[in-house]
Amino acid sequence: MAGRGRGMLDVAELRRLVDVGEIDTVVVGFPDLYGRLMGKRFDAEYFLDHGAEHGTHACDYLLTVDMEMEPVPGYRYANWEEGYGDLHMAPDLPTLRLATWLDRTALVICDTEDEATHQPVAVAPRSILRAQIAAAGSAGFDAVAASELEYYIFRNSYREAAELAYTGLTPMGWYIEDYHLLQPVREEHFTAAVRRHLRDSGIPVENSKGEWGKGQHELNVRYADVLEMADRHVIFKQCLKETAELLDMSVTFMAKPRSGAAGSSCHVHLSLWSGDDNAFAGNDRVGRIDCSDHFRHFLGGWMAHVPDLMVFYASNVNSYKRYEDGSWAPTRLAWSYDNRTAGFRVVGSGDSLRIECRIPGADCNPYLVYAAALASGLDGIANRIEPPPIFEGDAYRAEEIPLVPRSLRDATELFAASDFARQAFGDEVVDHYTHFFRVEQDAYDRAVTDWERGRYFERI
Repeated sequence: MAGRGRGMLDVAELRRLVDVGEIDTVVVGFPDLYGRLMGKRFDAEYFLDHGAEHGTHACDYLLTVDMEMEPVPGYRYANWEEGYGDLHMAPDLPTLRLATWLDRTALVICDTEDEATHQPVAVAPRSILRAQIAAAGSAGFDAVAASELEYYIFRNSYREAAELAYTGLTPMGWYIEDYHLLQPVREEHFTAAVRRHLRDSGIPVENSKGEWGKGQHELNVRYADVLEMADRHVIFKQCLKETAELLDMSVTFMAKPRSGAAGSSCHVHLSLWSGDDNAFAGNDRVGRIDCSDHFRHFLGGWMAHVPDLMVFYASNVNSYKRYEDGSWAPTRLAWSYDNRTAGFRVVGSGDSLRIECRIPGADCNPYLVYAAALASGLDGIANRIEPPPIFEGDAYRAEEIPLVPRSLRDATELFAASDFARQAFGDEVVDHYTHFFRVEQDAYDRAVTDWERGRYFERI
């Protein structure tokens, strides 16, 4: 539509669809600290007359709340003392698209701005990624990325799952279905629907497949510029959750929904480009790879700064329960060529050469993941950071290779103390997110779990 790809809209095309009664609602949203979309539903005519040009407002507490939407004290950005004012939601109109899984609805992603100055809100995830994209541009690069998301599908509705306290749910599959073509057909009424909805809503789909867990699936969408990919990522999750809701099913993107089951990952693929050329391609030989200095140093920087920025890849307590040896999730900071035991798996060659980071889980906030990757890799290029030697073999058994940080508490303290994080993102961002991660850890530390009751109720 309007030459922008299937499902994408410009304001003129939206007006035409509104005039003929095909669209009557526009969802206007922005990603919060968890990567959830927050916002409003507009009458489409009012959006065209007012919202498209002037945007709208929302309470600034949305960038300080916890998962339960409770206002959290201790933030400088927004607090009770300041009265929780407004932030400005500025529609990023190139993201305007159909949302075909919803009735007569379009959707647009917003940037968040200060209500008075209209400057970007520094602590907002989309602002953080935009700043790193600008840094890449200043260095002469564009970043191209893809998210590979895994998730579990259940026969239970979200309401039923909540009433069951999320225990005893019935997965869509009953045996490991990785690459099987029989078992996933039992999930195809859901998966085919979301493939079509994503495709028809401006998110080109590549394929879907069964994954290693019972009822676990993966659906891959086409790579894009890094900001567009982060937007596709959050819309992907919104589409799947809302489609499941409409079908009385549920999906979860938890990194580790239950012990003994495979975790759900978000493998991220990233490369840098200079014009039409992949900046990672070159004639230097590293192991089995022909690459450029830019590739080597970007990889070196990315790996070197994982401990500093681990909280941007694994942002909640459950994230760290995915890192088990032999689980397909990485536990060590190794890199290799086409080796799924390493945290960094290099794939492709020439113009397709790219780095796959296997550290993030499906619960990640993509804006923070891509911002961390760019900041780290660009520092590697600027300071010519060399990666460790290429690894071959089973990285799970390589005791000489450093482990990834293994808890949210440890990762948060590394982040808070990191000079690199403060240089890359600024004190305001580091302090804001340090508080966010500590609040998440504190909430977990106060909780009494089923594990504790099962272990101690009678026998302690």
